[in-house]
Amino acid sequence: MTCELKHVFASLPQMERGVAKVIGGDPKGKNFLYTNGKCVIIRNIDNPAIADIYTEHAHTVTVAKYTPSGFYIASGDVTGKIRIWDTTQKEHILKYEYTPISGKIKDIAWTEDSKRIAVAGEGREKFAAVLLWDSGSSVGDLAGHSKIINSVDIRQKRPYRLVLASDDTTGSFFEGPPFKFKFTLRDHGQFVNCVRFSPDGSRFATAGADSQIFIYDGATGERISSLGGEKAHKGGIYAVSWSPDSSQLISASGDKTVKLWDVGAGTAVTTFNVGSDVTDQQLGCLWQNDHLLSISLSGYINYLDKNNPDRPIRTVKGHSKSIQCVTVHKSEGRPYIYSGSHDGHINYWDAETGENDCFSGKGHSNLVSKMVVDKDNELVSSSMDDTLRYTNMDKKEYSASDVVKMDVQPKSVSVGAGGLSLAVCIDQIVLLKDKKKVFTLDSLDYKPEVGAIHPGGSTAAVGGSDGKVHLYSVQGNTLKDVDKTVDVKGPITDLAYSNDGAYLAVIDERKAATVFTVADDYAVKADFYGHHAKPVILAWSPDNEHFATGGMDMMVFIWTVSDSDNRIKLPDAHRLHHVTGLAWVDEHTLVTTSHDACVKQWTIQF
Repeated sequence: MTCELKHVFASLPQMERGVAKVIGGDPKGKNFLYTNGKCVIIRNIDNPAIADIYTEHAHTVTVAKYTPSGFYIASGDVTGKIRIWDTTQKEHILKYEYTPISGKIKDIAWTEDSKRIAVAGEGREKFAAVLLWDSGSSVGDLAGHSKIINSVDIRQKRPYRLVLASDDTTGSFFEGPPFKFKFTLRDHGQFVNCVRFSPDGSRFATAGADSQIFIYDGATGERISSLGGEKAHKGGIYAVSWSPDSSQLISASGDKTVKLWDVGAGTAVTTFNVGSDVTDQQLGCLWQNDHLLSISLSGYINYLDKNNPDRPIRTVKGHSKSIQCVTVHKSEGRPYIYSGSHDGHINYWDAETGENDCFSGKGHSNLVSKMVVDKDNELVSSSMDDTLRYTNMDKKEYSASDVVKMDVQPKSVSVGAGGLSLAVCIDQIVLLKDKKKVFTLDSLDYKPEVGAIHPGGSTAAVGGSDGKVHLYSVQGNTLKDVDKTVDVKGPITDLAYSNDGAYLAVIDERKAATVFTVADDYAVKADFYGHHAKPVILAWSPDNEHFATGGMDMMVFIWTVSDSDNRIKLPDAHRLHHVTGLAWVDEHTLVTTSHDACVKQWTIQF
């Protein structure tokens, strides 16, 4: 029995309102990279469904940049730690690790020979440092600012020049190496958010919260011009990126636009209108080869189209917050993966290509706790916004009418034949038929955690924090307590019937998985042990002979019902992140989701 990683559908960048996001470009022109949580995500620029994830940081990563040689990436985190690691090997072996400043790293720059690295950000005694990449020894003193430094860049040819941009409304110009302070740039009236040298080194640009962009001489630091006269944008500018030929640049702004500038003329050639919603604010951009990329506050990555500035060529969507649940459904023979996240966002993915989108309209406003597909081709989702939603999977649109408001927060939902749904809420069990509440059980003498309706439709099993499965008979529109419970080892975290209804699998906080034979009056078929920490999710394979469990130990196990010793272990399925969702595309393909906001598919061979 073996398993190997088949696909990674990567997370979007993690965004924060009013905070610029740096996108790094591969000098070879193939990839771009950004950060989300503890992960650095590397994506193919021509086909962003192809992705690789670096997960060796112990703390939230804030910025990552390629070396000009393209062989290494430097990534910095919120503690001031910088890791320099290999891009050519799959394992991404660590080359060096330093802590040059004592706070969040906001930007990184390299000299063109890939030997010196500058970092800038927040710190206690200093806000920036420049060092030799192989020894970590300092090659200059980057003092002179009194507040956080937002951006740093180094001229990509000799003589080297280094420029910093800070929250204290100034920039500073250094000559070197070793880098020595030359003078302060005092043209901006607000925070300076970004500084970037042109690829040929002849000029550099600074952009700020005062909606202005200034162009300076790359060798002397003298101011040459400003773009767009008085104001370049109607809102603060968070990022600029130069064209490969150094004649143009793009700027990303909080006014929800990206502008393409002719630097010589000082005028905007094109204005890209990305949208009108607050989540359409533009917080990052990258010009790589022919690709113009920008990042919205929503985390969406826009491929801008010079010929049609009001509509991107493509928008890369996905999740930027942790995924909480996942399910799979076939539509016209093609398998689709549906994932729901912490912020109420539901995304669907073509399991083969990774093409993805989200439902249109207004959906959940809080964490999506569970999703299942019913016989009417509807996605039934429960959320911490105290609702159940029924969403037509062909229309791909939220319906305002197909929402059921619950009295208390639902934790779990399952579906059965005849239009039935079972919602397990805090201290309450609700039976629904045809999207309407028909029966409620409260005043229970145990705390219900999760429920499942038997595929035959006659029985409902509810797992409680008392370590028991409580069985109910489904009689028309009511649930009748049959006065039967099944004991497991500890408080129940998840349970599910096999697709053919022959077995019930239960996992509990005592790290055990137990399978019961339904026809044999729920006699224990087998117990399964392997998790080091609480398992939280389980999913049956379509073959009814295997099931998968995932837990807070970051592991996934695939168990064989007839042989409890015969198992597959996926250690570090999502490194440093708990497994939150499991679903089977087919009997040899397992989908896993996690707090890292990524969706992974694994090929399983029995």
